[in-house]
Amino acid sequence: MGPRIVFVNPHINEDQKKRISLVADKYGASIAFYSSTSPAIPNLADAEIVYGSSPELIEHAPNIKWFCAASAGIDNYVKSGVFEGRDILLTNSSGAFGLTIAEYIIMMSLYMMRRMPEYDKFIKEKVWTGYMPIKNLKDSNIVVLGTGDLGSAFAKRVRAFEPKSLIGVSKSGNPVEHFDRVVKTDDLNDVVSDVDLLVMCLPGTPETTGILSRELIDRMPDSAYVVNVGRGSAVDEDALVSALKEGRLAGATLDVLRTEPLPPESPLWDVPNLYITPHISGQETTDWTKDKNYDMFAEDLENYLSGNPLVYLADIRKGY
Repeated sequence: MGPRIVFVNPHINEDQKKRISLVADKYGASIAFYSSTSPAIPNLADAEIVYGSSPELIEHAPNIKWFCAASAGIDNYVKSGVFEGRDILLTNSSGAFGLTIAEYIIMMSLYMMRRMPEYDKFIKEKVWTGYMPIKNLKDSNIVVLGTGDLGSAFAKRVRAFEPKSLIGVSKSGNPVEHFDRVVKTDDLNDVVSDVDLLVMCLPGTPETTGILSRELIDRMPDSAYVVNVGRGSAVDEDALVSALKEGRLAGATLDVLRTEPLPPESPLWDVPNLYITPHISGQETTDWTKDKNYDMFAEDLENYLSGNPLVYLADIRKGY
């Protein structure tokens, strides 16, 4: 009898279950599907492979050898400490969300740059206003923090809008397709002085915490826009709020925040030109994302059961 697999996800459909089950059956492994963490926990004692989105699953699986995170980010697993002292392989789903998040970034960038919130307000008030200065993605200077799956997927698609410059920023500074050039994080200050759109696609690590600081914002033009789809910890929220209130930034979109869910009493709800979405830019809400996510797991399941290296390994020490 092969290893036991526990798969926890509320979005998977019967066809997708069948694709994964076929791989398990091929190697004599058994698999159980659960829609949420609570009913799965009592059935983890003999699980060797677990797919899910909660550190609790790992805590209650004493014989686990491989955990596949349903998300691209793994910072919640790092913070939980569930991997400490345990020899567990960790993979994530980085690669399944880039396309969907890239579309979100373009949508929200145009939403702000074309001043759609203001036009929407006029329409609701039944006021016919036909002229306000707007900005284009064409001929814009775009800087992207993070050149992994999210950043490169956005760069590939925003190319069609013909930006003036498209600069990536990464720890290594290594060249990445679709960017005009990639600079090291140490050179970030030098590339934001004329930025029109700053896109943040960073993982949650000590190195990225607070990277959008008061000092960095002060180096950016008052006309600049910001979109953050990485992790809320990368933004000094107090500095961002001050900049927006004082007109030192044109607008910002945050799909990720330091505190989630954002409490009703948070001042962020009422900041002018700040647009908040509830961490939905890359959730498993499109068929493409779901198919890609589960196909990646099926691919590595085949690798694991056949004794081959896993493709989508993450590094718990690095945090991504």
